[in-house]
Amino acid sequence: MQSIDNFNFAGKKAFVRVDFNVPLDENFNITDDTRIRAALPTLKKILADGGSVIIGSHLGRPKGVTDKFSLKHILGRVSELLGVEVQFANDCIGEEAGAKAAALQPGEALLLENLRFYAEEEGKPRGLAEDATDDEKKAAKKAVKESQKEFTKRLASYADCYVNDAFGTAHRAHASTALIADYFDADHKMFGYLMEKEVKAVEKVMNDIVRPFTAIMGGSKVSSKIEIIENLLNKVDNLIVTGGMTYTFTKAMGGKIGNSIVEDDKLDLALDLMKKAKEKGVNLVLAVDAKIADAFSNDANTKYANVNEIPDGWEGLDIGPKTIEIYADVIKKSKTILWNGPTGVFEFENFTDGSRAVGNAIVEATKNGAFSLVGGGDSVACVNKFGIASEVSYVSTGGGALLEAIEGKVLPGIAAVKGESYK
Repeated sequence: MQSIDNFNFAGKKAFVRVDFNVPLDENFNITDDTRIRAALPTLKKILADGGSVIIGSHLGRPKGVTDKFSLKHILGRVSELLGVEVQFANDCIGEEAGAKAAALQPGEALLLENLRFYAEEEGKPRGLAEDATDDEKKAAKKAVKESQKEFTKRLASYADCYVNDAFGTAHRAHASTALIADYFDADHKMFGYLMEKEVKAVEKVMNDIVRPFTAIMGGSKVSSKIEIIENLLNKVDNLIVTGGMTYTFTKAMGGKIGNSIVEDDKLDLALDLMKKAKEKGVNLVLAVDAKIADAFSNDANTKYANVNEIPDGWEGLDIGPKTIEIYADVIKKSKTILWNGPTGVFEFENFTDGSRAVGNAIVEATKNGAFSLVGGGDSVACVNKFGIASEVSYVSTGGGALLEAIEGKVLPGIAAVKGESYK
């Protein structure tokens, strides 16, 4: 695998896979351009070297050509931020794309239309009837896998080298993230600067651990975090399980949780995780009190209650002051910190106290020399909302990719560039 710093792009065409999957309002205005900005160092390095860039990305989850998900909506902003007039190909593998890619001059950039407009990008058949037989499904899958080879080959043909700077999709074996890498030798494929930073941050938090290591796992469902929690139990000293998951654990221990969110079919699992934590000597930290509300609303009536004594008609929407103190104490004493998921419904201003306190404790620990990694959509939204993103060690752009890396899974988009197996 090549290093982007050591590669001279002069006179070369680079296919750069980025993550420009940005939020748009109803008038197609970008509401947050963080992901575009994140790719700029890589794109600017290539152009400054005298290379040209062919940019590939997703936008949304279209099931075919959909104007709403066209990358033309972001073209102006990409041009503005990159400082060059970016050209656009209205079909990523059409004749126009091939001609424009071939005609690119040093210092020029071309944005391809949404790669997801083609089923071949994901390699999954579309348009199957709901009552399709197993044989029909198998045949459709085989057909799309065959056409995926041509799709990938076409994308690869535009460029002399391949740069993957899209950590957010590194956990998917898509044509543009994993399969395309096979068309370039080790000296002509590499990570972009963002991908490089993401990979290093994950490796540091999972392998280069300075103790005590504390992971804070929020979210509403134990079921969606089970594999991550189990993997972390082999690594951490402290595991703070918070957010909506709190109430499944509390009910499993016989507590009264009122109308709080709960997974009744996961009560045994919660008890099993508590047992495993004890066996492994991990300090499993759970909430002791909650800020409760009589409705799921920012304007609801609120009060504090012990987490196992929530009255009927009330639900826990954030942690309480005693829990804030417990969490903060554990976090401040830590030297490696991973935060994934808020402590409550932080979208409602009246229920931000817990998440804000966790964020501030992480900032304090970071100032005292801890390495802190924040990842997952809601956690990233938290640190941005509270204005502390620059005060933690690293904020990951990859939600699903980060979680799968923490689970210990091999990420296809990373393995393919390294020339490793991911199947």
